[in-house]
Amino acid sequence: MATSDQPVLWEELTWEQITALQTSGMDMVILPIGATEQHALHLPVGVDTFSATAVARGVSAKTGIPVLPPLPYGCSLGHSKQWAGTISLRPETLATLILEIAEWVVSAGFGRMLLLNGHVTNWAPLRCGLENVRHQYPTLRIALRSIWEISPKVHEFYHHDAANFHANCAETSVMLTLRPDLVQLDKAVDEPDRSAGCFFAYTVNKESVYGAVGSPSKADRAFGQQILDTCIDELSQQLIKALIEKTPLEEMPPPSLP
Repeated sequence: MATSDQPVLWEELTWEQITALQTSGMDMVILPIGATEQHALHLPVGVDTFSATAVARGVSAKTGIPVLPPLPYGCSLGHSKQWAGTISLRPETLATLILEIAEWVVSAGFGRMLLLNGHVTNWAPLRCGLENVRHQYPTLRIALRSIWEISPKVHEFYHHDAANFHANCAETSVMLTLRPDLVQLDKAVDEPDRSAGCFFAYTVNKESVYGAVGSPSKADRAFGQQILDTCIDELSQQLIKALIEKTPLEEMPPPSLP
């Protein structure tokens, strides 16, 4: 598998180059899905798109898997309209977008697709989109991973200061690594995870005063680099195996009938 230190970006390729990529044996694409939503006083509204895209591009540089243009809008209805900046899709819209994008991935000859999610409440619509894709295009192998669920270590990085994290230490640290010019750390306000122990699901404006959950004041650029490096290294290892993965029945054929 030929790779370089540069990611393979779909939007930078010609149709001829994309065809050559597929016919050379590359069978997978990565679709980063982010969001445009408030991230408290200290972070920009594009945090989830920045992080998902950075991980996808880092993985591409290690594996040669092309990265589709990222989706900068997700399902952010839970952030309410209290704070300016959030632009949300309906869950059914996001699910439909995944199905329609998959149609063109299949038509280009690719047989494997990773939905790389950067926003917590994108997960349910993306899972619905996955179900629709799997039904309509049964030859396409499709997977869904959120960046904080790449491995147990990454999960701990994101959740150590809040189970229901948002604009917390991890997200702020990642942004200090990716775009320190967009971080206003002097405005970071730590807020507890007030939803812990609640039976019902509440919108963020009923849980947080300024839109953050966790301890962003403790953010550190080195920690952000550690998170990104771990995400990229561990997901790359997983995808190298996924590129040649067979179905369970292909791996372990059923016993012959008597």
